Amino acid sequence: MHHCARGTGDTGHGAGEPERTPRDEYRPGELRVAVRRAGPVRIVAVGGELDHDSADELRTALAGPGEDGLARILVDLAELRFCDSTGLNVLLRARQEAELAGVRLEVAGPRPAVVRLFAITGADTVLRIHPDLALALGPDSGPVGP
Repeated sequence: MHHCARGTGDTGHGAGEPERTPRDEYRPGELRVAVRRAGPVRIVAVGGELDHDSADELRTALAGPGEDGLARILVDLAELRFCDSTGLNVLLRARQEAELAGVRLEVAGPRPAVVRLFAITGADTVLRIHPDLALALGPDSGPVGP
């Protein structure tokens, strides 16, 4: 069973315990999804493992692309360690729904394993992929890919 939790920034460490990076905080099978808004952009940060058992939280975070003033949904995959076909389908369906609402869905910072999944399946031909979140949000946010 997979545990889904929204990241809070609290590492749960007591005094004297070593500080860990966000990557160290994910338990096997855990998915974390954090959503924030930056002007006309909804940023959805995804970390951990995205698969059949954990996909609903991402599906919920990507729903409702017709939100007031929303121009773009940017999915930050920098902390995503694993993605299976279910996770890929969630992203592709969300892209279609966003497009129908006149909103662009793009991804940023995928790790090599996820880049490979996108390449093998051809998803890289339909998803706009940015090297990282900072570049995706910058003034020259021209995507790599479609």
